Amino acid sequence: MSENSHDGDSGTGGTPAAGPVSGPDETPDPRAWVAPLISSVVTVPLGLLALLYGALSPMECDSCNGEVADRFHDSWMIGWTVLWIGLLIALAVLIASWAVPHRLRYAARRFALALAAPATVVVTFVAFMALVDWP
Repeated sequence: MSENSHDGDSGTGGTPAAGPVSGPDETPDPRAWVAPLISSVVTVPLGLLALLYGALSPMECDSCNGEVADRFHDSWMIGWTVLWIGLLIALAVLIASWAVPHRLRYAARRFALALAAPATVVVTFVAFMALVDWP
């Protein structure tokens, strides 16, 4: 045996394996907070305005009575429930956009969730307006 046969430099696989190389997918995203922040700045006030409008909309039918008031109240209750559920879904999507790992690999997912949160508020508000039988 040669004197180099037992040390790790013989070239026969004795060299230690290189550590895991971090690819571009696992690199930290320094701007991971931008999309969720912009989404939060848009979604929260938009959701609060939708909730305020939904809460104040029964005053639309203050002068109504009889069958018109009953129709409005029944449809408003369904619309109010849809509005609350939709806004809770928008809040869950917004929280999910913040919870996505801050890696470049997940940048598209984070952006899509950040974009979906205000879109959910808008779709929910449109559904509320369509469901209520306005006088």
